[in-house]
Amino acid sequence: MNNHTSDAEFTQPPLGDLKNLALLVYILQGLGFATGGLTWIAAMMVNYIKFDSVRDSWLESHFRWQLNTFWYGLLWWIVGLVLWLLLLGWLVWGLLSLWALYRVVRGALTLNDNKPIVF
Repeated sequence: MNNHTSDAEFTQPPLGDLKNLALLVYILQGLGFATGGLTWIAAMMVNYIKFDSVRDSWLESHFRWQLNTFWYGLLWWIVGLVLWLLLLGWLVWGLLSLWALYRVVRGALTLNDNKPIVF
């Protein structure tokens, strides 16, 4: 009896399951508006842990879109924090919120249509 595990036993999850993960990330990002951003960190963890599973599929574009939304959002959140000293932080954070909301909604709608996101 051979106790070795064959490569065939390590299969990728079906794209439907990975699509559900991408949807979960959009939901976590959306919830981030109500939780002070805490769920954005959980969303990032899902993105980084499962990124290799979506590589070279149409879902890769969604994972990249979600990662870019997080990192650029964090950058502009920090800029807004610094600009609070000049009383302009509210403007930066307001624009950032609208931008992030647009990206979450656009991404989720495109995912629902089973299409890759176009940057």
